[in-house]
Amino acid sequence: MGLNGRKFLGVLKYALTKGKEKTGRILDGMAAFSDKMTWKRWTAAAFLILLIVCGVSITMFGRTHSTGSAAKGDAVIYLTVKSGMSAGDIGDELVRKGILDHKFLFWWEVRRTNAAASFKAGMYAMKPGMTTDEVLEKLTSGETTAARFTIPEGFGVREIAKRLSEEGLVNEEEFLEKARTFVPYSYIEEKPEIRFACEGFLFPDTYELHEDADAESILNMMAKDFDERFTPDLRARAKKMNLTIFEVVTLASLVEKEARYEEDRPIIAQVFFKRLALGMPLQSDTTIQYLRDTPKEDLSLEDTKADSPYNTYRVRGLPPGPIASPGMAAIRAVLYPADTDYLYFVADRQGHNHYSTNYAEHQRIVEQVR
Repeated sequence: MGLNGRKFLGVLKYALTKGKEKTGRILDGMAAFSDKMTWKRWTAAAFLILLIVCGVSITMFGRTHSTGSAAKGDAVIYLTVKSGMSAGDIGDELVRKGILDHKFLFWWEVRRTNAAASFKAGMYAMKPGMTTDEVLEKLTSGETTAARFTIPEGFGVREIAKRLSEEGLVNEEEFLEKARTFVPYSYIEEKPEIRFACEGFLFPDTYELHEDADAESILNMMAKDFDERFTPDLRARAKKMNLTIFEVVTLASLVEKEARYEEDRPIIAQVFFKRLALGMPLQSDTTIQYLRDTPKEDLSLEDTKADSPYNTYRVRGLPPGPIASPGMAAIRAVLYPADTDYLYFVADRQGHNHYSTNYAEHQRIVEQVR
């Protein structure tokens, strides 16, 4: 072995010796640290590491991925942010309305970015399945909107409540509870057997909300719309026919539910008037359907035996009150009915009504169209 070889071995031996000393010191330090760490400290350290890992994961996932609610489609959900609402309050609303699935993802990102300082109050149009980033962009940009909703003719209070709830404007149960005793005008009659005092008087229309609204304010807005549309001329016409506004709306609600086509409304109204004048029961299937939680295509004989003041097969005269919100066409049909001799009508599968003046003829028509 030459000189250079002996030098190399000497250097290697020195390095290994020093390396052992350093490694030993490191291991001794780790041992000393381990002795000082109690199980509580180890648990706290592990939790901190886990929290950091989870935080990074949540931040990466929650900011860029939509939730499972995305399958609900493009439905618009309105979210109202009021001054003073905390990130937790807003997160609760986002989850309750189905915009986000998890409050924690939203809360974490708000805390991480201090986005709450840039939140702007107002009404926002959101969608189910949004990402946290998309929600935060809306809330910090101040991209507010007006809430627009449409109530079709023939909707009852329960259907109105459901529609408004689906659009994120009210709590369904709260709306129903307020509707039970909501009597904004003196012509609305309160009766113990009526489910919702304002049934029939929430006018079917398209509405816009430019600011925060609750169940009571929407009820007031819809009832006011009816009050304005039932003009002095219409009130004078009702008085001339010896009808109260309540009776007009009650009859119009039956006409609305029975008639699918414009030409049928004044004829059906006339049939009802003739039956009332003769003391015949109205025998309107729609009043039986009103008692049901879900509609039934064809009522059975047993259905018509229901013990209820709304059962116009058993009880003569008008039901206790309206069964739905009629539109102006149905109201005008009651105030200006057709001039016919019909006493019976039945709708075919396409919704067209067929009329007759006697029961035998009516039975033949029923067999043909049903």
